[in-house]
Amino acid sequence: METDSPNHSTKMAATVEEKQSESDQAPDNERQNEPSSQRPYTAFTKGQKRFISLVASFAAMFSTLMSYIYYPALVPMARSLGVSVSLINLTVTSYLIVAAIAPAFMGDMADQAGRRPIYILMFTLLIGANIGMALQDSYAALFVLRMLQSAGSSGLTSVAYGVIADITVAGERGGFVGTMLVATDFAVSLGPVIGGVIAQEAGWRWIFWFLVILTGSHFLIVLLFLPETQRNIVGDGSGKAKGVYWSFFSTLQKHDKEGPSTHIVKPMRHYPNPFACLPILANKQSLIVILLYSITYAVKMTLQASLGAQCVEIYQLNYLNAGLIYLPSGVSGGVGAFCTGRFLNYYYRRTVKKLSDGNGRSFNGHEPDFPIEETRLKGAYVLILHISVMIIMQFLTGVTTASLFAMTGTLLTDLNMQRSATASAAMSIVRCLGAGAAVAAVQPLADAIGLGWCFAIYAILLLIELPLAWLIQKNGMKWRSESTTGDS
Repeated sequence: METDSPNHSTKMAATVEEKQSESDQAPDNERQNEPSSQRPYTAFTKGQKRFISLVASFAAMFSTLMSYIYYPALVPMARSLGVSVSLINLTVTSYLIVAAIAPAFMGDMADQAGRRPIYILMFTLLIGANIGMALQDSYAALFVLRMLQSAGSSGLTSVAYGVIADITVAGERGGFVGTMLVATDFAVSLGPVIGGVIAQEAGWRWIFWFLVILTGSHFLIVLLFLPETQRNIVGDGSGKAKGVYWSFFSTLQKHDKEGPSTHIVKPMRHYPNPFACLPILANKQSLIVILLYSITYAVKMTLQASLGAQCVEIYQLNYLNAGLIYLPSGVSGGVGAFCTGRFLNYYYRRTVKKLSDGNGRSFNGHEPDFPIEETRLKGAYVLILHISVMIIMQFLTGVTTASLFAMTGTLLTDLNMQRSATASAAMSIVRCLGAGAAVAAVQPLADAIGLGWCFAIYAILLLIELPLAWLIQKNGMKWRSESTTGDS
């Protein structure tokens, strides 16, 4: 077991994350009244946290995989259903629209009712939608089922961020977020390859049967072995889970019978509120972090969405070879996310040591005067400048985008500890709508000014991130202190 700050006093244990809302604060009050040296942040061991993180990360991978594995099937599906490719492309648009909205529901429910119930709901929707898509013979059914598939998969990343926030402290969180992004980045490269192979060798319907087998197998792991981590329900993880919150993992846990903080707190009961993420978008530092992530995501999606079609047209590639061109970006993205996660942990520890030396004070990363924004965004300027040449540097594009995603995703979780899944849902709204608009503009721009100048404009768009990164590093701590003072 690991503690967030072994020598932390009772007063300092009342961190910023506890003050974010009255409803979020209540379940942890009694636990936080104990000295942090006696009450670790989490009851899970290192090995248990790695297992939980891997299960959540693999689940988050499906959110990306469902999108990318679909691309090689567009043309054969259009031929099979007797419709135009343009109509099939509308199922991609409908998927993105639902992907922007669904996490707002799923994230709020996961933050209020727990992680396991929402995982069960999402996997049920996902498996049912994939079975339906494999069996259907009409465009209307495909259109509706594609939206249902998006509803089941798009919230998986938001809930994974929530799980990581539940079980990690600031000094290790970057590494766990980086590991999660490794899984999603590999899905970017492997999804089109797998989809191309299956579409070419077995037919497009088997893409969805493959997804049924894959998601069904992981659903069993989640159902049987993933513990509930939501702190409103199981506290630090030692609370006894019952009913839908119980898993075989619970039999391995040592349940604390002394502190009332480990007792199950009855989850809040209310209808899912998709507007719960709006206050996060109204928060200055969270909004800037979301914009940093979303601009990068939108530009990357324009490249990914057009890359395969351009290579097929220029080099006359088949479905399989067109899928292979995504490998450099996906592999380098996985490497970049993994390394950046370790980089974030290193810089966090170095900053804590630097601030603690000589004054006898220890930090847990959530104090109003701790420079978490500067610590998390170290090196962001270099990454943004490198990405400006993304058109001819596919490998570096994967590294730099994944690194920026790891930095901003970790910082957003740090800033919204009690609402981490909802914060990720807010980010999904901005990034998916932004990506949809950016992708929709590619062809008109390319037709008007040429493909090269089109992507040059998108590269210039990334320069907006430079002042945004500077602004939050310079003013983030002050804004956080003002927000904390206002809440108190």
